[in-house]
Amino acid sequence: MTEKDYYGILGVDKNSTKEEIKKSYKQLAKKYHPDLNKEGGSDEKFKEINEAAAVLGDDQKREQYDRFGKTADQFSGGFQGFDFSDFASDIGGFDFDNIFESFFGAPSGGRGRRRARGGSDLRYDLEISLEDAATGTTKNITIPRLEKCSKCDGSGAESSSDIVDCPQCNGAGVYRRTQRTPFGMFSTTNTCGKCRGQGKYVKNECPVCDGTGVVKKTRRIEIGVPAGSETGTNLRITGEGEAGEKGAPSGDLYVIMYVKDHDVFERHGDDIYIKVNLPFTIASLGGEIDVPTLKGKAKLKIPSGTQSNTTFRMRGKGIPHLHGSGSGDENIEVIISVPERLSKKQKELLKAFEKESKQKGFFKKVFE
Repeated sequence: MTEKDYYGILGVDKNSTKEEIKKSYKQLAKKYHPDLNKEGGSDEKFKEINEAAAVLGDDQKREQYDRFGKTADQFSGGFQGFDFSDFASDIGGFDFDNIFESFFGAPSGGRGRRRARGGSDLRYDLEISLEDAATGTTKNITIPRLEKCSKCDGSGAESSSDIVDCPQCNGAGVYRRTQRTPFGMFSTTNTCGKCRGQGKYVKNECPVCDGTGVVKKTRRIEIGVPAGSETGTNLRITGEGEAGEKGAPSGDLYVIMYVKDHDVFERHGDDIYIKVNLPFTIASLGGEIDVPTLKGKAKLKIPSGTQSNTTFRMRGKGIPHLHGSGSGDENIEVIISVPERLSKKQKELLKAFEKESKQKGFFKKVFE
């Protein structure tokens, strides 16, 4: 008998778990499947991979193989003469999970049934203003989605009596096929095609949803926009996604925030920035001006002798911190405004001011 190392064939070690063996098997089976690999020798390699999986996928056969070494001599004649073409035909649709379950068997206790698929998640892009981001608000959005059919309560059946155990698999969700092998009888387990692994069969489908359990609807949903939101803020609304099939849980709705550019303010993090014009008289003499904020007007004190492009900070007048207390600041850059037209008297006063300033050296640095 030719020596064969089934662990080596699958590229795993002796302590590998079933999941690790399964992962390796799937990769190799896809690589050497005759319908995918036209190179010479791929047929034999594919059969060898399946042979190894047939042994290592069965706890009893694996234990026997581990006890008696690397050859198949102890397996009552080994695999010689065994036709693996049935496995190849099963894999024709490239459903490697199903063929691997044929080797490893379906879980016991009814766990072979396929669970109903949960609903898909949905995404909604919501545009908000800078004021909305600063104060927080509520928005109503409208989304199309699949919802549970109210007629059949998501069962897909016209009535509860129309839901019966699948007659093909007797409610197991899987069916077994038995073949004679060198070991004796070899059983494979496959998902039932009639009930698609659910174990239940609907005799008469719901006329509203055509047996799907879901219907297409447009839903209006109220969204709470938290203060401090910024572009990219992600809100997860649990259970507001698509309905799941046959009573499975619904998906979630993800609302992504986009903050529009503002006509006056610029936002950097939680701070906001603004430029305001400052009369040259107030810049010279000092005083107060009104400046806009996100919540109306506020007074800003200007000291005498303020120069153009000076930036003042108003603490706490920015955007609230989304994850924490407090708020950012508002930064005001003043641009000194010079009048375009002057009266004769104003010109005379300014000339007198300029003359006196030169005499006292106020403009010394400017004229040097």
